Amino acid sequence: MDSTRKNSVNNAVNGYKKEDAKEIQIPMPWGQISGKWWGSTDEQPIVAIHGWQDNSGTFDNLAELLPSNIAILSIDLPGHGFSSHLHSGQFYYVFWDGVITLRRIIKYYKWNKVKLLGHSLGGAISFLYAASYPDEVDILISLDIASPSVKDITKTAAMTGNYIDQFLKYESLTLDNVPCYEYNKMIDIVEKAYEGSITKEGAEILMKRGMQPAYTKGKYYFSRDPRLKVAILGMFSLDLVLEYASCIKCAYLNIRAVPGMKFEQPENYQKVLDNIKLVARKFEYHEVNGTHHVHLSEPEKIAPIIINFLQN
Repeated sequence: MDSTRKNSVNNAVNGYKKEDAKEIQIPMPWGQISGKWWGSTDEQPIVAIHGWQDNSGTFDNLAELLPSNIAILSIDLPGHGFSSHLHSGQFYYVFWDGVITLRRIIKYYKWNKVKLLGHSLGGAISFLYAASYPDEVDILISLDIASPSVKDITKTAAMTGNYIDQFLKYESLTLDNVPCYEYNKMIDIVEKAYEGSITKEGAEILMKRGMQPAYTKGKYYFSRDPRLKVAILGMFSLDLVLEYASCIKCAYLNIRAVPGMKFEQPENYQKVLDNIKLVARKFEYHEVNGTHHVHLSEPEKIAPIIINFLQN
């Protein structure tokens, strides 16, 4: 941890430590959802949802900078981290899988109103949930995304057949033929795959939940479901996204990283925010310098914004 973050942690009032997180499992029809609960389990937490092919560890560094009176439940989405993979034969429709899973979690705990924190895919899932249940969401904090990304329809159509065939290929992988690597090689692969969005430290944090020991001694495999790589089906049109945006009534905070994530149609980001701003109970938008994973690599840049939003 660099000196800036150390000072931020030391200055946090009763901030969390890594050992404060409790491992939890929530039963699901296909297995379980795993996650980390920061703070008192007697207190309803903010539900934090990670990005595509990440896991709940993405919020570890941020959680250390939040006051201990703010409980956080950071979940692993289906097929990610320690959570169960979907049944064999089931395609991943990641946006709607996430919304339905979130609904199951909220029903499980019998919460009437929730606070949501989402990064990337997790922010898109939170967006859809807040729009689908506008009277049951109190706060939505979205990190470097405004909504499900609207894809170029010509590219989507051209890729569909190949993606379905890739899905069938990934489905046939077993522990006997899944790619395996030594630890340092695994970390290098992860760091390079994110193309500068995360540091080596960030890769190591994600891989605490993102890899498992292989049969071959000293080697590891990625624990996430490989079928997630081709979760392209079920995407959204701009008209549909804007209609969902017009349904969001909760207090809303959007933190965008600069340069952050590259979008195929970046102009849609502001269009979505403009619609949310018209109907949200409270609206804030902030930009911070950083990569798409700024919350993991430099959480001290966004923690004060989140704390101020929650306390005012």
